[in-house]
Amino acid sequence: MPSNSLHTVIARVRWAGSRAIGALLVGVVAVAGSFAVSGRTPSFVVAPVDAFVVTTTPAIVLTVAIEQLGRLGETLASLVAVALTIGLFAVVAQFALVGGKTLSPRLPAPAWVSQPAVVGAAMALLAWLLVSDITSAVGTAVPAAILVALASKRPGESVPVAGVDASRRQLLALTGGAFGFGIVSYAIGSRRSPGIGRELETDLEADATALSQQAADMELAIDGIPGLVSEPSAFFTVDINNIDPVVNADDWTLTVTGEVDTDYTLTYDDLVDGDVRTGYNTLRCVGEQLNADLLDNAIWTAVPVAPLLERAGPGGGCECVQVQAADGYYQQFPLAAMERGYLAFGMNGKPLPRAHGHPVRLLIPGHWGEINVKWVTEFEVLEEEVDGYWEERGWHGTGPVNTIAKLWTTNELDDGRVQVGGHAYAGTRGIETVEVSTDGGDSWETAELSEAFDPADVLGDRDAWRQWQYTWEPPAGDSEVVVRAIDGTGDVQPAEESSPFPSGSSGWVRKTVSV
Repeated sequence: MPSNSLHTVIARVRWAGSRAIGALLVGVVAVAGSFAVSGRTPSFVVAPVDAFVVTTTPAIVLTVAIEQLGRLGETLASLVAVALTIGLFAVVAQFALVGGKTLSPRLPAPAWVSQPAVVGAAMALLAWLLVSDITSAVGTAVPAAILVALASKRPGESVPVAGVDASRRQLLALTGGAFGFGIVSYAIGSRRSPGIGRELETDLEADATALSQQAADMELAIDGIPGLVSEPSAFFTVDINNIDPVVNADDWTLTVTGEVDTDYTLTYDDLVDGDVRTGYNTLRCVGEQLNADLLDNAIWTAVPVAPLLERAGPGGGCECVQVQAADGYYQQFPLAAMERGYLAFGMNGKPLPRAHGHPVRLLIPGHWGEINVKWVTEFEVLEEEVDGYWEERGWHGTGPVNTIAKLWTTNELDDGRVQVGGHAYAGTRGIETVEVSTDGGDSWETAELSEAFDPADVLGDRDAWRQWQYTWEPPAGDSEVVVRAIDGTGDVQPAEESSPFPSGSSGWVRKTVSV
């Protein structure tokens, strides 16, 4: 008798485990189906869960992730959001499977029809509650219902209902099928790109092309470092969400409001009909480590912000502005900095890519990347200062960028000499000199610099990086290479090393070279 009881307990545990695994597989195919039809857009069911993860993560955890993990932190956050979403759909699927089994005797259709229908309806309802998108709802419902239908017991079959008490063999087959569907869905969804762009006018493309060729002609002959103009796909991105908003240029507007004489709204056509300029501008991330690569330069097509603010007649007691974005991001900084800024709608001669703020983003020369708000939708002139998104989390990245010389490559030449090089950047102060020490800082030599861009070709006077290289014949053994920059005002880059939090990394980059 005890033996029979034990067998009964084991059977029930296996039954419950099979049902839980079945529900989990339903969650997997539901989320995968949503991605297949939506791609990485706000209609993907993971998007609101991702936003929830970001907004509820403690500031200290965000800081550690930014400083220690960098881009890996974004990937991990995205995976957590996906896992939570699958779990959410699995829980609902579990209730739907139990409910479907309970209701099936009362429904006119057989169980192998009614149960898939109940599960599919539950998946569609949950997707609709999350993203309010019918396509995504159908994308979750159909594969979930098909999975349950494939595993359901039909008349004359001996295999029980999957997700309720499926056999091991059947469960393995369903698991393989679910994850195979997930891989196919990922491939399909990754290719989806919302059609939101407009081509730039031919003359604007030509202006950007000319600047691109000019930059290529100015580059130093050194391997292992980026050129003077970064490709959009290589240009760093840091956002508060892992899924970017989708904003069509035809629907975009910018509202100027707050402590102003006259509120008004600007359309995309109004913007591009303004005083359009094309020029270089460099951005650096406040959260990057000292010698990291979150530093890039592009050719932007943009209009000045100052006339747009002047039209509204800004007032207010703090002489500051808060900028709002379509993804919920916001930043506040001085009106004087805003008046030196630009609204960019083109990048390297093409419409601004979605990942970089399509259709319009803000550029504030000489300031950290966090101030250069993407998907910008509103300027609000304030009466009193408020904290921006990252300032609420302890960062202070609204000020001018720190001077930095990066040491990104070491090349051993055929003649036995060693070449080191990288980029240097000092915001609107510009880079005047880069110095290299091969003895740990005891003595210094001047490095070769790429020619500085003409300030007329830069959005923000001298706000663009420069390449540098230094070649020498090292002695046998180890040489400690140190690099520092001197900005256009004559100030030497500070030697003391500081971490990114809260005001951006600084210090001399060091590297041991062995021959």
